[in-house]
Amino acid sequence: MPQNTPRRQLYLGPLTDNRRWDHVDLRPDDVIVVTPPKCGTTWMQTIVALLLSGDPEVETQLSVKMPWVDNRMRAISDVAGRLAAMQNRRSLKSHTPLDGLPLGEGGQYLCVFRHPLDAHFSFRNHAQNAPMPVFKMWYPEDDSTGQAFRWFLEGGPEGFDTDLMPLAHILRHYRAAKAVAERPNVTLFHYRDMQRDLAGTFDAVAALLGVSHPAPVMADLVAAAQFDNMQQNAERYSPSGGTGFFKSDAAFFHSGTSGKWHGKLTEAELAGYDAMMAAELSPEDRLWLENGAQPDD
Repeated sequence: MPQNTPRRQLYLGPLTDNRRWDHVDLRPDDVIVVTPPKCGTTWMQTIVALLLSGDPEVETQLSVKMPWVDNRMRAISDVAGRLAAMQNRRSLKSHTPLDGLPLGEGGQYLCVFRHPLDAHFSFRNHAQNAPMPVFKMWYPEDDSTGQAFRWFLEGGPEGFDTDLMPLAHILRHYRAAKAVAERPNVTLFHYRDMQRDLAGTFDAVAALLGVSHPAPVMADLVAAAQFDNMQQNAERYSPSGGTGFFKSDAAFFHSGTSGKWHGKLTEAELAGYDAMMAAELSPEDRLWLENGAQPDD
């Protein structure tokens, strides 16, 4: 490790190990999509795949062509070898906060965030759809005691809790990204802004990647990335789509909506969330993390 490289934070969970990045030789034009889970990862990966190909019918094959490097379900030698053999411009995925990733001068790091409560309820659905026994402890199907939300508030940002998406891990992601957001190769996006102006998101990402397409092509690419199209073609767009990994590929795109937590939490649960957010973030940071850059309609 070069002397001027800060020591990276260790994130070692039941599913992920950020030390795997040490086996990947990053290229100056790599695109790394960095998010907490269920915050728009697949959506941003799809936008990148569409822009790099210029083809609205591109077979994204995210798990193979744009791999989740942290995930130790696949041997890192296989993942690194496949990446090294790629001749095209590469895109990679990570659920590790930026303080745990190799952050050089090259490449583009696209960091996507979402209202933490929306991300939490989306992860609840994801936990029931994914064949991961580790999720069942935190996210039981019958949660009459409110266990999932209690652990959402009490879980830590690293260690075993890393892959179970507690609020502390989301906040670590946000602070780590904001700490380096002045770098020209780090950009923060918000799920709500993507919902409000998907075409504008395409324009912003295209500018960062240095790619351009004629207006009719861009319109077709934007249409391909609309939520309804991705849900209706879930076997194409979901990670590992068509392989039977998920109980339902379509359920991976459960709703794509915001505010799904309204009416589902008790006053005490909301108070606990508000207290933690107030303690951890400035009012300005909280406003952005919950709502994005644009005001709500």
